[in-house]
Amino acid sequence: MRVVLAAAEIRFFLMTLAILFLVLGLILLVFSADFLVKGASSLAMSIGISPLVVGLTVVAFGTSAPELAVSVVSAFKGQSDIAVGNVVGSNIFNVFVVLGISALIIPLVVHRQLVRFDVPVMIGVSLLMMALSMDGKIDRLDGCFLFAIAVCYTVFLIRQSRKESAALVTEVGPDKSSGSLKNLMFIILGISGLVLGSQWLVDSAVFIARVFGVSELVIGLTIVAVGTSLPEVATSVVAAWKGERDIAVGNVVGSNIFNIVVVLGLASIVAPNGIPVSRAALHFDIPVMIAVALACLPIFFANYRISRVNGAMFLIFYAAYLVYLLMATNQRDGLDEYRTVLINVVAPVTGITLTVIAWRAWKLGHPHASRAAQSADES
Repeated sequence: MRVVLAAAEIRFFLMTLAILFLVLGLILLVFSADFLVKGASSLAMSIGISPLVVGLTVVAFGTSAPELAVSVVSAFKGQSDIAVGNVVGSNIFNVFVVLGISALIIPLVVHRQLVRFDVPVMIGVSLLMMALSMDGKIDRLDGCFLFAIAVCYTVFLIRQSRKESAALVTEVGPDKSSGSLKNLMFIILGISGLVLGSQWLVDSAVFIARVFGVSELVIGLTIVAVGTSLPEVATSVVAAWKGERDIAVGNVVGSNIFNIVVVLGLASIVAPNGIPVSRAALHFDIPVMIAVALACLPIFFANYRISRVNGAMFLIFYAAYLVYLLMATNQRDGLDEYRTVLINVVAPVTGITLTVIAWRAWKLGHPHASRAAQSADES
């Protein structure tokens, strides 16, 4: 009787501790995201780099640290499905959920550069991942190639931004430049807090889920997959709330590019025999990731805005994708019918709708888009 009582007390203590760290993780995520956005936006102004480029590089790289850690460790241990699934799942989640929630808070103005350069780069590296995976493996040579693209992309962004912002640096003067070290410390503290907070949140949620009998599979598909993208969620939502919409959108696009060229690139380099890519990922998940990247182009191009309607649509699509994953994994009844509806009804209707949106925007000469883009460029 005493043994049973002691076990119950220990379980209650561990559950209480898990709930405490769950709450602390959420609090740490919010405050760390605020530090990161504040430091990044101030640093951009002080050194003459646009907030968009900071969002595409510093913020995106920092918020993708959990994906990097999970995929590299998984690849080194030979857990290729986790390494690939983490990258692909995070990219889908970033667009559907991170942008979806951010747009619901406040419609996001899309910078002209994103439509002209960065989104096509995101689409290009997504297609490149598919091409490199066609032989069933991403080897070390492929990984080196992906990482080289990351270096070239980052250098190009920084050089281009400094050229365009040369006049801004002159106007700011030495007083604001002297705060660069302080802003850098905000960024470091923000990234560190995001990584630690997401780890607390994921570990606590996994423990609580296990206590209530939730399967390992469901935990992996939901808590762990979403957990590595929590820094992106916190950062983009806080950025949108504070009006730093370039950082909110740039964080998502930059993170998706970073996940493929750096996270997957480094993971395949450290993996003993490269990273095998399963047929399931090759035939479904990677094509979905590519479709999501392609969908961004007409949505961003239409008025250079992500509206609240677009945000709600993104969230609905992610819910449909998650339902399919859960049904496919558990082989639930009705899976074939659900797949048929997604492929033969939802996908074509969505594709036609996005094509019409893009065509109308181009046909009408994009008057609203030009004003929105100009406003974004000037901000």
